[in-house]
Amino acid sequence: MPTQSPANLRAFVRRHTRLTPVPGLPGLRLQLADDVMVVMQLAGTELGQPDPALPFWAFAWAGGLAVSQYLVDHPEEVAGRRVLDVASGSGLCAVVAMRLGAASVHAVDIDPFSQAAVALNARANGVRVGFSRQDLLGAPPPPCDVILAGDVCYEETMAGRMLEWLRLAARGGTRVLLGDPGRAYLPAGLERLASYRVRTSRELEDAETKESAVFTFAEP
Repeated sequence: MPTQSPANLRAFVRRHTRLTPVPGLPGLRLQLADDVMVVMQLAGTELGQPDPALPFWAFAWAGGLAVSQYLVDHPEEVAGRRVLDVASGSGLCAVVAMRLGAASVHAVDIDPFSQAAVALNARANGVRVGFSRQDLLGAPPPPCDVILAGDVCYEETMAGRMLEWLRLAARGGTRVLLGDPGRAYLPAGLERLASYRVRTSRELEDAETKESAVFTFAEP
């Protein structure tokens, strides 16, 4: 796999996305792409990956939009708190949390383009967001007050690992906010906090608007 410098990765994101307002979140702008397949192929070529992953970093996905709108409605969830945004993608939830007064926000994603996108999106919105490419799911959840997880139930193996890890965090006293528009591997038994009609794209979904909900883990 070719080694890419952080500057080169950021330049790639700038070339293939546009700084775009996010529907439903006034004042927020992200580097967003227009065509998921084109960006996926270009990213794969850039990293020397013949079978690249979806470019979650280049779009505002329904689960993250729901979490973000919930935070805007309930800023007390993150104000003054240490926040971890897992599978961060574009950094949407991380940026919103920081704008709402979080003490600190750390984004985590294994995709190198996510690191570039989060850096650009944090800068565009006047906030600072830490970042790690470490796969946290193989270790106990780190100390924090709130974990944000938008759209993590789209693939069976990933969802299973993530949900087990999030449950462990919740049992340890961390507030977990999970956003999901009804993906195949969303488990039963979560506590629904709110639902939103979010504007997405037929590039990503089967409709231009989706109902997406925010869940937490019910008290044992």
